[in-house]
Amino acid sequence: MKVSKEYLKFHEYNIEGSVENKWRWFKNSIGALDGIHIPVTVSAEDRPRYRNRKGDISTNVLGVCGDSRVLRDALHRQNCKYFLVDAGYTNGPGFLAPYRGTRYHLNEWIENTPKKYKELFNLRHASARNVIERSFGVLKKRW
Repeated sequence: MKVSKEYLKFHEYNIEGSVENKWRWFKNSIGALDGIHIPVTVSAEDRPRYRNRKGDISTNVLGVCGDSRVLRDALHRQNCKYFLVDAGYTNGPGFLAPYRGTRYHLNEWIENTPKKYKELFNLRHASARNVIERSFGVLKKRW
């Protein structure tokens, strides 16, 4: 199963202003990475291969998204490159996850301000990583 250009429209765009500001805290970041299960319809004989841990029939999609300028810049640098990932991943070479046990999701910040450095980091991390969540939302609406 492949997702091709027939189903997705790619647009050239220029990131400026507040969105660009979100990435400045993560200068060596390549982008945001996340996985999602998308429900699929398959033949009865293929269902066991597509059954996820919750018992649903789906395909697991790993997606990467980011500002194309950040990506181009990161690929030309010789220093560390990494992806912003959610708490489902662990910190390690190439992955930068948020602090666990600290507020993270953007809706938790409504009318609140960070009080500790870990909260500030998580707020900035969530703001930058939100690009992959929005991209998956657009992808899921296609079906």
